[in-house]
Amino acid sequence: MLARDRLLAVVVAVVWGLNFPATALALEHFPPFLLAAVRFTLLAVPTILFVPRPRIPFGRLLLVGSGLGVLQFAFLYLGMAAGLPSGLASLVLQASAPFTVLLAGVFLRERLTRRQVIGVTVAVCALAAIAVHRAQAAALLPVVLALCGALGWAIGNVATRRAGAANPLHLTLWWAIVPPVPMAVLSLVVEGPARVGGALRTAFSAEALPADLGLLYIVLVATLVGYGIWSRLMATYPSSTVAPFSMLVPVVGVLASWAAFGEVPDPVEVVAGTVVVVAVLWSSRPPRDLPTTAVPASSAQTAGPAVPVVVSPGAGDVRR
Repeated sequence: MLARDRLLAVVVAVVWGLNFPATALALEHFPPFLLAAVRFTLLAVPTILFVPRPRIPFGRLLLVGSGLGVLQFAFLYLGMAAGLPSGLASLVLQASAPFTVLLAGVFLRERLTRRQVIGVTVAVCALAAIAVHRAQAAALLPVVLALCGALGWAIGNVATRRAGAANPLHLTLWWAIVPPVPMAVLSLVVEGPARVGGALRTAFSAEALPADLGLLYIVLVATLVGYGIWSRLMATYPSSTVAPFSMLVPVVGVLASWAAFGEVPDPVEVVAGTVVVVAVLWSSRPPRDLPTTAVPASSAQTAGPAVPVVVSPGAGDVRR
């Protein structure tokens, strides 16, 4: 991966890491399922009106949106509602990176280099150390639910790669039309009409302003900017090269929570987070005997699909 693109991948990790305190603000007013429904509705409406639909079968678009938008957030929010600490949720969700690498190897026949295997393994072990350190306050079922959300994220990644859309950003916007209806139904069933109605009625009050600003960050910065850069990277490089950068997100999220809410990370988290950063950057470096050039999508498609994978920032805050 080119140094410039590695820097862009880190920028996306920062943008998505800052998404956690922004989501924390939004969740102060909006219940989780309603927040997801509103988030994707704000993307879906202008997309349908102004953005050309990707020329792919609707079934593939539905699969991408179901994985990235519905399965990921439904299981993640169920886990959080069942008692999973939000900080631990942000870490468990990053299991999507190795899930994506494994699924891409099985279904897309992507080959991993030894450097990538070592780097991903070390990063996963470091994240596991942080999770174990925090898991004292979490039961097993919520963790399993969050892992199911991570698997849904990975399924959406592979489905996106198989979709073969020519314009990555258009696909990013159009899969957002899938989650609003199922997430709205989940909100009405789980959170109740009274809570949903109350949140919507007071959405433009002064008390809801911080939540509204957090929601705008989620939609405009974390989704449009983050996905836009990430989609271009995934259109150029194999998912096994780019996906591990998502494991930097909880590191940034913990630091952002520290800055925003005064939560001082434990020494174990600092050390393990440093290991994650080093392992991801090291695993993304090309071999010294190969040129550091991107692989054009057209040439990569001769050996299999080489279209973008979109990795979502997830949701949840990092407060404990």
